[in-house]
Amino acid sequence: MSQKKIALVTGANKGLGLEIARQLGKAGVQVFVGARDAERGKKAETELRAEGVDAHFVKLDVENQSELDAAVKTIGEKAGKLDILVNNAGISSDWGGSITRESFAATLNTNVIGPWAATEAFADLLAKSGHGRVVNHSSILGSIETLKSTDEMNDFFTYAYASSKAALNMVTVIQSKALAAKGIKVNAAHPGWVKTDLGGANAPLDVETGAKTAVELALLNDDGPTGGYFHLGKKLPW
Repeated sequence: MSQKKIALVTGANKGLGLEIARQLGKAGVQVFVGARDAERGKKAETELRAEGVDAHFVKLDVENQSELDAAVKTIGEKAGKLDILVNNAGISSDWGGSITRESFAATLNTNVIGPWAATEAFADLLAKSGHGRVVNHSSILGSIETLKSTDEMNDFFTYAYASSKAALNMVTVIQSKALAAKGIKVNAAHPGWVKTDLGGANAPLDVETGAKTAVELALLNDDGPTGGYFHLGKKLPW
């Protein structure tokens, strides 16, 4: 079994996922770069390795159970454990203003069922760490209390995306309780409004800052929180 910390970041071929993998790697963590597209995933691996990161591509679509199972087998054989799982992969299908039954379902499948299924699939490997950490990349747009108390972000509170992040927050709380006996901490991270393909060019934060919350939660000490919802060290309202 590897003595280094081992991490898997889903959706790690670009944007926040790639930057989280980079920051974890710079902290001495061996990182598995999860990506649906093999060409983009291998490109990300090459980029990270050129920067000195111990990175390894693993093909992974969180909506595909057979790929999840294969990734569990691969990481188990290569590392023997998993210390960190960052459920970063996500989509937004309704920020353009339109929503259908099919696109609503697709958003929930990727943003809620995918992270839930990934955590369930890797639970045994996380338990072998003895100090497992799961980070679910949520959003302030999933905060029901924030939606109720402000009109400033109304243009971004869309049915599918906001609902998916609120649901992911609930999954975070439930899995934090269900996995506590295995020594696994589960928390939700809000990266902020970040300059990515999803956030757009007008976002105020760069990806380096946007990745910090997830990285901090991934590297929590044993006395750190579980079942929480955070942005840059600040606890957020559900």
